[in-house]
Amino acid sequence: MPDTPEIPQDGGGTAGGSGPGPEPSPWSARWRSFRRSPFYPATVLLLIIAAAAGLFAGSYTYSMANPTPHHVPVGVIGSYQQERGRAFVGGMEQAMDASLSLHSYATMSEARHAMDEQRIFAVFDVRDNGRRTVLDVSGASGASVAEVLSEAGVKVGRATGVRVVVHDVRPLQPGDPRGLAIFYISLASVIIGFVGAIQLSVHARDLNPLERIAFTAGYSLLGAFTIAAVVDWGLGALDLPFAESWSILALTLFTSGMVFTMFNTLVGKWAMVPTWGLMVLLGNPSSGGAVSWPLLPSLLGTVGRWLPPGASVNAQHTAVYFGGHQHAFPFLVLAAWAAVSCAVFWVWRHRHPGGRETVPADLAGPRG
Repeated sequence: MPDTPEIPQDGGGTAGGSGPGPEPSPWSARWRSFRRSPFYPATVLLLIIAAAAGLFAGSYTYSMANPTPHHVPVGVIGSYQQERGRAFVGGMEQAMDASLSLHSYATMSEARHAMDEQRIFAVFDVRDNGRRTVLDVSGASGASVAEVLSEAGVKVGRATGVRVVVHDVRPLQPGDPRGLAIFYISLASVIIGFVGAIQLSVHARDLNPLERIAFTAGYSLLGAFTIAAVVDWGLGALDLPFAESWSILALTLFTSGMVFTMFNTLVGKWAMVPTWGLMVLLGNPSSGGAVSWPLLPSLLGTVGRWLPPGASVNAQHTAVYFGGHQHAFPFLVLAAWAAVSCAVFWVWRHRHPGGRETVPADLAGPRG
């Protein structure tokens, strides 16, 4: 009987044999080991935090450190088309290094109404064939803009021989002389909103989707009440229209919390990165709270109104200083962000790292 040929055990040298694969390089083995170790996420966080620190400082410095007017809408009445009037307006643009968008009104009451609607930031009332100008500014519309206009108006008046009288027809409240309190309470509602959602995801992980939304709404209502009560009743910094301010703060808290929940559904444990970028790095500096939008870089001033922090500042600012002239736009922005966030969370709720298994009653077994 002929000898039976020996079949190689490793498959080498036979048809269809795969043979041993190439041995991994030492670097590949170390990389795989590093990826499985706790040092990998810690290193990623180290790099993200370092980048976030620089971006945080850069975004706030870029938008707030040196506010410069770019495009300021103002109203004009009287003889502003006379030679002295044109010289004064031209001198204002040169002194501010900005373009003035002039809106002509027939009467002061029309101009004041436009100011209350926040379509303009000041009114140039040019009188006596341009020899005298009454400059009405609105500190409540933006303290930084009013200050720039007032200082430029006095200087230009001296240079052009025009007597300038400055009136602040809508001043800030005494407890908020720099107009920053609204920015602070809006900032608090944005940050506490998504920090609350983070805490729910860590300490109340077993909440089901509807329960998570309900508890987000719950801490939003209570947190908003606390913010408004401390700032108004406790500190007396602002005289708030309490119900309206409370509702704006609650909607801001809820929106911010659901934005984090949406990102937690989409990207899991890295949800803080897009949330922080959207709400803090981009949203807060462009909100117009610390620096009015005419003094912000043009792109930030435009984008900020479409983000939750800017919408919150705009709605709160109008509620506090321009009662009866509230606009629907900031509420629509907040509601749209909240609705989209809730919808994304609900549609992809199976991806959210939370919830608990529900057992049908007929399978649960006897109790006790």
